[in-house]
Formats: sequence, structure tokens, C-alpha cells
Amino acid sequence: MSSRRMTTIAGSLVTAAFSTVMIFSVTASADEGPASSKGGKAVDEAPAGVELTTTLPETISVDNSSQKTELTATVKNDGSKDSGKIRLLVVGFDGMTVKNVQGCSPIEEKDLPEGSNSGFACPIDNLAAGKSKSYTVDATFDVKKTGKICLPVQTSDGKKTFWQQGPVPFGTTNPSPNAPATPLLLGTDNKPVAPGGDELPKTGVGRDLLPLGAAGASLMAAGVAGLWWSQRRPRRTTY
Repeated sequence: MSSRRMTTIAGSLVTAAFSTVMIFSVTASADEGPASSKGGKAVDEAPAGVELTTTLPETISVDNSSQKTELTATVKNDGSKDSGKIRLLVVGFDGMTVKNVQGCSPIEEKDLPEGSNSGFACPIDNLAAGKSKSYTVDATFDVKKTGKICLPVQTSDGKKTFWQQGPVPFGTTNPSPNAPATPLLLGTDNKPVAPGGDELPKTGVGRDLLPLGAAGASLMAAGVAGLWWSQRRPRRTTY
């Protein structure tokens, strides 16, 4: 093969790869920072030797035109024994709506916790000691509103919650409404501002009256994270 032909093919591959990246950034707008368990708290006591936690990215990026974003939710077993059957729930609140979680099933509206707008259940047959399992989460985030996400880790029947991260907010105190994308930080209450600089009204009525109280780090400081799920236990469906 001539060097000229090889150069042409190589150039085409580079162009194709670049195009793919550009398409991905528009549809998913994923720009994750380091993983963090911020806003997480142990709730019901886990079996001896089992230590379950979750992590979310420190930063995500929302496409301002489509409102789409993508993030990774991870559940870990840092203990010395296998977990047995458990499930991870991924639940959205306010301006953050969970559209899909790879390998998981949507939670019926009647089974969603109070105040949430969407959710998915991810059954896990067993999480071995020292192992983790990650899920790709497709969501939308209305940057004109506040938005939160919650990751409870439960028994497969939902009767016990071993760990719960959130509802923890994503947000920014310095929005860029005219930029292609808005970066959001985990644990930061969103402070939306209109293009003209006027602050927009907060989302909904009585949002601060959710079972966990005010959003963000203050939730965890109050030490009542587990109350959110335990107080709202409608008819359970095993996934």
C-alpha cells in the first residue's frame, strides 16, 4: 500500500473518531470528575462482614440545549464477605430526571418515594467482597431548577436499606446560560440565573419540606438520611 494511500486512510479514521466524540458530547454531555460518596450514610445494619457504599462523580456536564447528561453510579462492597442478593436504586428529584439506567428496570410511579420524579431498580445477585459494580445513568437536568439524585442500597425485597447516598444535589453557583454546556458539582445547590441576570424562582412549593429537609450537605449533617426511604415505603415490588 502506498504511503499516500495510508495517509489518506489514517486521516479518514481520525476524522471519523473526532466526529463520534463530538456527537457523544452533544447527546450525553458526560464530563465526570473523581468518584465521591458525599452525602452518603449507613442506615440499617448490614450482615456481618458486608460494607456497602455508593459513589457518584464529583462533576457532571449538562448540555444546555438538550438538557441531557450522563453519569456513573457505583455500588461497592468494601467488606470481607459477599453481600448476597441486594439492589441499587437510582432516583431523581426536582430538575434532575433519570431517563435510563443500563441493565436496570424503571420503578413504577406508585412505588417512587415522595417528592421524586423518576427511578430505576438495579438487582444484584451478589457483590463479592472487595468488588464494585457501576451503572451508566442517562438523565436530564433542567438548569433553571434545582436537581438531586439518591442512591439507596437495599435488600432485594426493599425491606432494609443498608446505605443511602442523598438525595444529594448537583448544581452550580455560577451558571452560564449562553454556554454550550453547564458543569455541575456534586453536593452543590443549583443557583439558576436567567440570561439577563435575574434569579429564577425555586422549583415547586414546599420542596424544603421533603422528609430529608434542606438539600445538600446539611441533610447528612442532620444524620437523618435513612428516614427518607424508611418513612416512604409504599407497596414493594421485588425486582
